[in-house]
Amino acid sequence: MTSLKGKTIGFGLTGSHCTYHEVFPILQKLKDLGATIVPVLSSTVQKTDTRFGEAKEHIETIEKITGENIIMTIPDAEPLGPTRPLDCMVIAPMTGNSTSKFANALTDSPVLMAAKATLRNGKPVVLAISTNDALGLNGVNVMKLMAAKNIYFVPFGQDHPYKKPNSLVSDMTLIPETIEAALDGKQKQPVLIERYKS
Repeated sequence: MTSLKGKTIGFGLTGSHCTYHEVFPILQKLKDLGATIVPVLSSTVQKTDTRFGEAKEHIETIEKITGENIIMTIPDAEPLGPTRPLDCMVIAPMTGNSTSKFANALTDSPVLMAAKATLRNGKPVVLAISTNDALGLNGVNVMKLMAAKNIYFVPFGQDHPYKKPNSLVSDMTLIPETIEAALDGKQKQPVLIERYKS
């Protein structure tokens, strides 16, 4: 399995605010494993305060963990293709909105631009989904991305099949292992896991 030490990993966050508490420890773990983390934020993450925390606090946390300047604009994300290539791009959490756009080649956020730039270089993009409609209208987009070259998924499952039957969320603790597998050109298995505990 490929080591993450010395690797440059882009890490994009989109607007599934309720999962940030699961993602921040993973940023720290990747850093501890010796990776350089290049953070990229969607405009929603940059500007939206919710009951899960204020945008300013999230930005400060990400900067403190990574020790890097955050990429916040599309023009600043574009050089990740030609001039500052990544070994891997991660999007965690990956909302349904971003999933649908990415699957249909829309590039309207810094995070999606960073992903597109990474694919341009033939490098892996790892997606950790968190969406309420993955088993609904967005299902076709999830499957489209699963079949695409150089795109890999952090294993996911239903977080609450009774209250939110169409919702799927990745197990964020599996991000490092999924990156390692993706760097070897492999999808971490099993992709479908049990998330809900009754």
